[in-house]
Amino acid sequence: MTGSDELLVLGSHILSVEIADVAEQAGWHVAGFVENLDRERCRERLEGLPVIWVDELAELAGSHVAVFGLGTTQRSRFVDQAAAAGMRFATVVHPTAVVSPRATVGRGCVLGAHTVVGARSRLGDHVLMNRGAAVGHHTEVGNFVSIQPGANVAGAVSIGDAVYIGIGATVIDRRSVGTGSIVGAGAVVTTDVPAHVLVVGVPAKIVREGIDAR
Repeated sequence: MTGSDELLVLGSHILSVEIADVAEQAGWHVAGFVENLDRERCRERLEGLPVIWVDELAELAGSHVAVFGLGTTQRSRFVDQAAAAGMRFATVVHPTAVVSPRATVGRGCVLGAHTVVGARSRLGDHVLMNRGAAVGHHTEVGNFVSIQPGANVAGAVSIGDAVYIGIGATVIDRRSVGTGSIVGAGAVVTTDVPAHVLVVGVPAKIVREGIDAR
């Protein structure tokens, strides 16, 4: 990426606007939004910016970079489309975020306002840390994870790919959350969570199995 790269946000709904706002505060020039499901949305501008149909990305790949604009962990499909068109991915970090210099943040991540990433933690690719979310030290976070506002993931935790951690949830230290699981809003995880389940409550209990995170 170069200083002349312009940023495209993958998505054209309300969270896309929020992520565009974070990106602008982080110093990026947002050139527009991208739609991949409803071409009619490309007829109107969003926040005064064009909404581009996904098939046009190949023509823009040399001068633009992309970041996801979706909270769903299923954004991997959209990211794969953009990658197939040759797009490179930007990592967007709000100026109030606190990221340890000993942490590793993958490509295409979004770290919102007042987020925290502790020492020796590792975020995978295309992770969303929404405003006020925190990840403690020595924690591993997989790809396409969504950690929603105010959620607190403690130290030495393992979070699998495509996990969705709801607003205000807590995962205590040295626990794991398996691939594709959902931790409901306000839940407190005190024991390991297997893959592809929904847990809710305090302490968090499994209420549904055989799911994929939303």
